[in-house]
Amino acid sequence: MSEPSIFTRILKGEIPSEIIAETENAFVIRDIAPKAPVHLLVIPKTEDYRNVVELAAGDPDLLVELVGLANSAASEHSDGDFRLIFNTGERAGQTVFHVHAHVLAGGLEEKSLGA
Repeated sequence: MSEPSIFTRILKGEIPSEIIAETENAFVIRDIAPKAPVHLLVIPKTEDYRNVVELAAGDPDLLVELVGLANSAASEHSDGDFRLIFNTGERAGQTVFHVHAHVLAGGLEEKSLGA
């Protein structure tokens, strides 16, 4: 049996972090190494999916819930405009293999990736 992910340990209270939003199936915390003025992580409570591709194939309703929670968190913590990023794989920058979304907002104008 593998070790619980850092996100599961945060959810269980084993690692301190402020949960700033939560639904039955997901929660939101601030990233400890922010890449933007607002940098939140939207995380499902299940460890069943390593990345967004697995999540989309295995539980599309949960993916929809994560996107909705990301939108709500961005509306509450910024002006509602945000970038939503799912890293998939080590070479893409994924370091925790428990699917999660990065919500980035505030001051992103000069760092635009375009359309």
